[in-house]
Amino acid sequence: MADDDGGESLCAGYEIAFPFERTVGTVVGTFLGGLRERRLLGIRTGRGTVLCPPAEFDPVTGESLDELVDLEPHGRVEAWTWVPHRDGDPVGHDFAWALIAVDGAEGSFFHALDTGGDPDRVRHGLRVRARWAEEPRGELRDLVCFEPMEEA
Repeated sequence: MADDDGGESLCAGYEIAFPFERTVGTVVGTFLGGLRERRLLGIRTGRGTVLCPPAEFDPVTGESLDELVDLEPHGRVEAWTWVPHRDGDPVGHDFAWALIAVDGAEGSFFHALDTGGDPDRVRHGLRVRARWAEEPRGELRDLVCFEPMEEA
């Protein structure tokens, strides 16, 4: 391979790996258990807001959090990027990675958004709902993606 000044550059392949396991703890474990039951959980902060997905600590105050609350699995699109389908993606065609503002929660939840492969259906404020896995296992992929709610 030639570099910018016409000489040859050396290349070496590498692999990034994280060869360890971590327990998820009470908050994340309960959140994942909720997904297995097709429930979306958030966590209440001392400021009176709810975070989804739940965190062990309030990102504003650093306070430890433990009051999990049920949320409706609905929200609206805040931002997105359209991507071509690749092996291992959550849906079988082109889709968007999106920031979803879950109803009743502050901030946004980064997840897949399936509009049936049609990028023209995505817009800021689009109302969406969760699509659940057919056979939930207690993992993040139990919430397969968000999809547009039927429009009146």
